[in-house]
Formats: sequence, C-alpha cells, structure tokens
Amino acid sequence: MRKVGVFGGSFDPIHLGYLLLAEYCREVAGLDEIRFVPTSQSPFKGTPSAPAKHRLEMVRLATWGNAAFVVDGSELERGGVNYTVDTLQAMADRHPQEERFLLLGSDSLADFGNWRQPQRICELATPLVVARGGSGPIAWQVLETLVGAERTAELRELAVRFRAVEISSTELRERVRSGRSIRYQTPRAVEEYVRTHGLYRG
Repeated sequence: MRKVGVFGGSFDPIHLGYLLLAEYCREVAGLDEIRFVPTSQSPFKGTPSAPAKHRLEMVRLATWGNAAFVVDGSELERGGVNYTVDTLQAMADRHPQEERFLLLGSDSLADFGNWRQPQRICELATPLVVARGGSGPIAWQVLETLVGAERTAELRELAVRFRAVEISSTELRERVRSGRSIRYQTPRAVEEYVRTHGLYRG
C-alpha cells in the first residue's frame, strides 16, 4: 500500500520553505509520495492573491523534477470554498488502496476541532503533525477528544520535528509589491513566472 502525504495550502506563491518541509516529511515518515493540493479558497482565509491557474502552474514548476512530488488540482477544479474532508473522501474513492497522511502544522492543530468533520478526516487520513521550531506547545488534547488517548499517543510518536525556515508567502508578495527581489526564496522558475505574469504587483 502506497503511503501518500497530502499537503494542502494556497501556495500563493509556493516557496522553498514548503518544498523543504515536504521533502523532510517524506523522508522522516517514509512516504512514497507528497501530493500538493492547492486550495481554491480556504474556509479560514480570504481569497488568494493570485488566480488559481497561476498558483497551480507555480506549484507544478516548483515540484518538477521530483518524482515523489505530485500536484493535485482537484480543489481548483471544484472552485469556491473547499473542505479537507471532501478532498480526502474524493482521494479515498479514487485510490482506495493508498494510505494517506495529512500534513498538519502544529499551529493548525489548535483549530483542528473547528474544521468540517474533523473526526471523519482522521478516519480518511492519519494526521502527520509537523512541529516547527519555536512554535510552542502542541495542542494534542484536540486530537484526544477526536480519536482517544491511545491513538493520540501513536500520533505523537509519528510527529515530525522540523526546523522552521523563515520564509512566508505573505513576505514574498510584499517584496514583489515593493519591487524587491525574491531570489533564493522560491525556485528560479517560480520567480521568473511571477515576473513574466506580473503577479503580486498590486
């Protein structure tokens, strides 16, 4: 059974921090594949700055050349607000023989109980909690209420400790808007794509 890490986000734009985290999780958790899922619109955030087609293409450019990185554009095809439970259910229907791991930042775990059908999410995918350096205590009690203490103890053993990379999509957008360079913070192909298509210039 293939082990697949599901990595969702707006990727607006994708940067080297995302790629390093994905590769580290793949290696540490022994995953066969990392599936990048650009979201159309998160229920917890506003509309992304760049149109869906551009964000999808930037993720494709950034992940090109790594056979373990796969891009899934299904949420963008559906459009509108997307929910993780629906995406995971669609994956389970398409690929019933794969084992899915949901990459979940420790900061997101604190709000996980407010997601749509969090218990069902835990049935469809194993939460792979990523603890970034300096992110503070992890809210394991959220998972305990959903899957019980014994299962939570197993998930704690699986947790990935990742040294935080100080790059953010918000900062990259601001740098582009103010005419500053984003070189060495995102793949060169993405940098050129942003420039060629005039993204984030306001």
